[in-house]
Amino acid sequence: MLGIGLKVASVFVFVAMSAVIKGAEGVPVGQLIFFRSAFALVPVFLILGMRGQLLDGFKTTRLGSHILRGILGTGGMILIFFGLTRLPLPEATTINYATPLFIVIFSAVFLREKIRLFRWSAVVVGLVGVIIIMWPRLTFLSSDAATLGPQAIGALAAFSACMVSAAAMLTVRNLVKTERSATIVIYFSLVSTVIGLASIPFGWLPLSLEEALILMGAGVCGGVGQILLTESYRHAELTTVAPFEYSSMILSIAIGFLVFHEVPTIEMLIGGSIVTAAGIFIIYREHMLGLDRAKVRKVSSPV
Repeated sequence: MLGIGLKVASVFVFVAMSAVIKGAEGVPVGQLIFFRSAFALVPVFLILGMRGQLLDGFKTTRLGSHILRGILGTGGMILIFFGLTRLPLPEATTINYATPLFIVIFSAVFLREKIRLFRWSAVVVGLVGVIIIMWPRLTFLSSDAATLGPQAIGALAAFSACMVSAAAMLTVRNLVKTERSATIVIYFSLVSTVIGLASIPFGWLPLSLEEALILMGAGVCGGVGQILLTESYRHAELTTVAPFEYSSMILSIAIGFLVFHEVPTIEMLIGGSIVTAAGIFIIYREHMLGLDRAKVRKVSSPV
């Protein structure tokens, strides 16, 4: 129960952070990336400092892999933020549910993992759900094919973010074999901060003290959310807490309605439900396959 509670808390914090990013209309994406990444390090450093593990968090023999993960992760973040500023919050959130689907696809293509018919079927159904969510925004499929509306570009950016984020998660899957979770978070945030700073020549907006504090708060929320997420995995199995990620759809609908006066479309509700069901099925199949592999190892291990 503690693991589930921490997972739900992390979801709430991440949705709140997304709402702040969405509300920062007009602020360049690179500037948002800087605040999100730089100030996410504050709670991470505080926790590691209290544990006496701050210096250990920087120790690594795989700096190149961390940089690659940081570049991919930041690329996904840029696309997600771009989508957030152009789409209703619930739609941007539910389109992001396609990330686990692409993890399955990329695992089969690049890692040569064996994916059976059940999971492939769930991937196809989930992608259909994403298309249903995006369909009203894809104005280039209508009679006015000459131009792309801002929401259509936002939908495509959010969808592309899922592919980039899935690639980033595959690098994380490899890193966790030898690296601490804190080390992965630290180097990702550092790389993202540097990329954000590199966007200064492309123009940053002058911010009031209140605006700067709000964006700093969004960054801190990102760090707190990451800590809560990591801690949730310490108290419960991944397959137990992972389905609660989809509670973000309910939270994003509530915040979108109360804060931004956004009413969810019927396409978003139908497509979001389909993607959620597909994602939960994939998690369930991963859990069952994990149990099967454990049984095989137990039977084949010498007495």
